[in-house]
Amino acid sequence: MSTDALPYRLVATDLDGTLLTSADTVSTRTLDALAAVTARGAQHIIVTGRSAGWTRPVLDRIGYTGIAVCGQGAQVYDAGAHKLLTSVTLDRQLAALALAKIEAETGPLAVAANRDGLDGEVLAGPGYALHTTGAGLPLRAAAPEELLAAPVGKLYIQHPELTDDRLAETAEAVAGQLVGVVMAGPGIVELLPLGLTKATGLSIAARRLGATAAGTIAFGDMPNDIPMFRWAGHGVAMGNAHEHLLAVADEVTASHDEDGVAVVLERVFGLG
Repeated sequence: MSTDALPYRLVATDLDGTLLTSADTVSTRTLDALAAVTARGAQHIIVTGRSAGWTRPVLDRIGYTGIAVCGQGAQVYDAGAHKLLTSVTLDRQLAALALAKIEAETGPLAVAANRDGLDGEVLAGPGYALHTTGAGLPLRAAAPEELLAAPVGKLYIQHPELTDDRLAETAEAVAGQLVGVVMAGPGIVELLPLGLTKATGLSIAARRLGATAAGTIAFGDMPNDIPMFRWAGHGVAMGNAHEHLLAVADEVTASHDEDGVAVVLERVFGLG
């Protein structure tokens, strides 16, 4: 098939809850579908909220060697060369002010900080714990004063009583003029550089790949995928997706545990 005849030139997939199953693997059917569309001339790009350091072992395990957008768009990462191509950091003074404003509204938060760089560690302040899709990812316990002692890509916040949606809404209302706020998964509310989204990083990466927004089909499952869906020509929400993403998706496929990415690719690209 000529690349001019392809329905989409770029296939953008989120990682957790989308490409990865609940067992933290990519199914054979999905791998086969991605291999088939790339053999026809389309390109596959992973676009994840995970930092490059947390993404690298997954990409190595599944044999992905292309460009990936990591850290909610902050990092463009060359997986084959194990090299960061771009990296954006969070202004630490603004981050500290944002935290103070949020805590004035909600009471004390549990906070973690993702240090900048490919090997940037994640420091967990008192009470912070990853307890969902990030389980098993490395965290280092740290005192509160350590969290912003060096450049960071983003902060994670948790509250003992508020739901993730309510915490994100409150943070946006009181500190949205200082930082970006996104809910990226269960227990994962993030504070980002203002204006940064997955669409920011994806647009940069797409230019490198010679792809356009109109020629991109995107797959995701969480509210942090909304900007990517609005940027791409076609947005596909997984069957397990958050209601906010379902509301803006162009279509809904099967869940990540039911080969939802492959189901759409097989239909759209006419894979037999």
